Amino acid sequence: VVNAFAAQAGAEVVVVDAGVAADLEPAPGLLPRKVARGTADFTRGPAMSREQAVTALMAGIEVARDLVAAGNRCLVTGDMGIANTTSSAALICAFTGSSPVVVTGPGAGADAAGQARKVEAVRQGLALHRPDPADPVGVLAALGGFEHAALAGFILAGAALRVPVILDGVIAGAAALAAA
Repeated sequence: VVNAFAAQAGAEVVVVDAGVAADLEPAPGLLPRKVARGTADFTRGPAMSREQAVTALMAGIEVARDLVAAGNRCLVTGDMGIANTTSSAALICAFTGSSPVVVTGPGAGADAAGQARKVEAVRQGLALHRPDPADPVGVLAALGGFEHAALAGFILAGAALRVPVILDGVIAGAAALAAA
């Protein structure tokens, strides 16, 4: 979605690698901010450490700050969309108290059995971590991805700098709940 917004507005797209599970070659518009090569399975333990969550938050803050300092007057979120709707559903449940069955969609092309596995993973993660929505960094560390934490920081920086931030989907929405 962010690419469609950018094309419509004639805006530049900046890609931030906060935690891709591979090494990316340098490229124009790619900002290396890798915290680690992917997060852990939140059904077995925390997705990341609290320190890693803070590092990713700070990466998002710094990117937004730099974009605004360069003259940008509107920020738009985006994400790669690879295996992050399950963690988004877990974050949404943690922050809203909603049921995993209600919140967890199929994602990109999952069938009914795949969606049922996602719902169960969200249930397991919530039961294991018992996240406290009053501790958003702890919730991000337990259940989120580096992209969620970086996007939350990006959103917080936009708000602090009084620059509008357009959210492009469920991953950004989950990050916005953490930011709020």
